[in-house]
Amino acid sequence: MKIEHIALWVKDLEKIKDFYTQYFGAVSNEKYHNKNTNFQSYFLHFKEGCRLEIMNRPDILESEATYESQKIGFIHLAFSVGSKEKVDQLTEKLRKDGYSVVGEPRTTGDGYYESVILDPENNSIEITV
Repeated sequence: MKIEHIALWVKDLEKIKDFYTQYFGAVSNEKYHNKNTNFQSYFLHFKEGCRLEIMNRPDILESEATYESQKIGFIHLAFSVGSKEKVDQLTEKLRKDGYSVVGEPRTTGDGYYESVILDPENNSIEITV
């Protein structure tokens, strides 16, 4: 058994698609648009692992949670980039491009080498070895 995909409601579908394709190597399918419900989505495919479905519909309410306040439920996506050097490089590229680094590269208590950044809609992304 495997996780086939994870879904994420977003405000700006195009901006989020561009972020994951530019920085994490995602390949997107064509946009799906249901004109009856105004639901729109993309499936983002990665070289390995499950797909990410990003979705938008105007009537979906925005969550009040922030990185600092946390919440029950899904809290982050983690991308393995293969080495400590690549974690450091991607973290610095994202910082240079104006994205928030909320967890500097480090080895965590459970042995992961990771950093944590926020995507354009403040979803937490762990960048790991």
